[in-house]
Amino acid sequence: MSKKLVLLVFLLGYFVGISQTVEEPSTPTAKSDSFRIGSGFSFSASAEKRYQDKDLENIIEDYKQALKIVQEKHVDGKWLNYEKLTRFSVNAMLHALDPHSNFFTPQEFRQMLQEQKSEYSGIGASIANFVRDGSVDTYIIGVFPDSPALRAGLRFGDKIVAVDGESVTGKPSLYVRDKIRGERGKIVSLLVERASTGKTERIDIRRAFVAVPSISDAYILRQGIGYINLSNGFNYTTREEFDIALQELHQQGMNALILDIRDNPGGILEQAVKIAEKFLPAGATIVSQRGRYPIDNRIWKSSNRNPENIPVVVLVNRYSASASEIVAGALQDHDRALIVGENTFGKGLVQSVFNLPTGAGLTLTTARYYTPSGRLIQRDYKAENLYDYYLHKTDYKPDPSSARKTITGRTVYGGNGITPDEIVTAPSLTERQTYLVNHVFFFVRELINGRIKGLEAYKWQKAPEFDRPFTERNLQNFNKLIDAFKAYLNEKGDKLSEAEYDFVSLRLRHQIAMVMNGLTIADRVLIENDPQVDRAILNLPRAYSLAQAAQRKSVKK
Repeated sequence: MSKKLVLLVFLLGYFVGISQTVEEPSTPTAKSDSFRIGSGFSFSASAEKRYQDKDLENIIEDYKQALKIVQEKHVDGKWLNYEKLTRFSVNAMLHALDPHSNFFTPQEFRQMLQEQKSEYSGIGASIANFVRDGSVDTYIIGVFPDSPALRAGLRFGDKIVAVDGESVTGKPSLYVRDKIRGERGKIVSLLVERASTGKTERIDIRRAFVAVPSISDAYILRQGIGYINLSNGFNYTTREEFDIALQELHQQGMNALILDIRDNPGGILEQAVKIAEKFLPAGATIVSQRGRYPIDNRIWKSSNRNPENIPVVVLVNRYSASASEIVAGALQDHDRALIVGENTFGKGLVQSVFNLPTGAGLTLTTARYYTPSGRLIQRDYKAENLYDYYLHKTDYKPDPSSARKTITGRTVYGGNGITPDEIVTAPSLTERQTYLVNHVFFFVRELINGRIKGLEAYKWQKAPEFDRPFTERNLQNFNKLIDAFKAYLNEKGDKLSEAEYDFVSLRLRHQIAMVMNGLTIADRVLIENDPQVDRAILNLPRAYSLAQAAQRKSVKK
């Protein structure tokens, strides 16, 4: 990357930084405003522009000299990495504007585009960190159907020791994941400690495109109640996947729906609009977009003349963001669905994607999203640093000026994501529960390899049976299994209390299901014991009444 480009992007970061701190006159005039750096980058073609261009040239010259001094005098100046400096500079500039504008290196940009296509290039395995004897390691917890990992014989509990010759002991699983992913068709070499034998093997796997569907699962949760998990974001295939899921659930007798968009980070707007449109009649506004220029101002409306009429409850949490908030907000404003769970993230900024000549890319905020009632989805970020913003450190109090009305006259508020109609906080794992989950993993690792005396019937060293349901029949002598885990824990100098029995029982069933039936079926074990899902089911009659009231209101209009 050229020094000129580095200078330019450093300059831009510096320029925006100044615009945040320059002291402005208390009573600016129209003339003085055009000279202030804080007024932005939209300049008129006048004599004033020449002064501004001159200022810009002076700053560039100052920065050239500053960078030259860094190169000549800084203790690490001769090892300057222009690519890293460029990335830091551009991101500093963008994050001075808002939290969601970002710069992507060519590799990151390709990965982002792949994710929007519901695919990535890797081996098709799910991994996680677990701690044993003070060592943090990465283990295989599942493989995907028809994946390179499955064909290579990777199994639950296999420990990844190294990737392409680099030790990954003590590394976070996300780091290991990124090391494993790469160019399609290229070989990645894993050093693996087999759970079955304890022996270390080198396994060479050819990377391939791995499909990651938007909908991870869809099934009849209870009699007549369909459940769709749309947690993987809105990608190019989302609408098609959703249509198929609805059709199959209707064929199985669905007369009510739980739509789970918890942890859904967002994605492609048009796909989210199509999902909301499934439940809203023609002419109903789904979302509006307001930006700096008239071309950025748009309204999306439903064109569906035969929308679904079954009652719907939508599950959300603090990680439901962007496009998923658009779906929740549209259905809430039209009283078409009841929203249950936790307050959503509050990301209502529109990012436009820009390709850069080197293969890198930018996502730049160019507009804001509003729900049909006119609520701003984006929460305030002006008074927060990035750390506090992403961790929701600032308490929010509804602003009366942001109040709006739904179709039936219910009051809802903007400026902080989507507030559920019924707030149900998900229980978070305590330190003790995290400790127990860790031990459950290693116990199951021993169990399925026939190393727990008296429970050899649980030995399972073949691939998961992805298409078979997990039932209590899979759990032979379950009381004996619990007793064996208690004994396992006792050997570690610990004791399982009666109060922890239900928690451990659930986690044992979950991990055994991972082994026998794969990740998707295993997640059903947790879903069917999820307090937020239980509350969603209880609210289906209320969702039905609300939708009926909204329909009557629309007819009167």
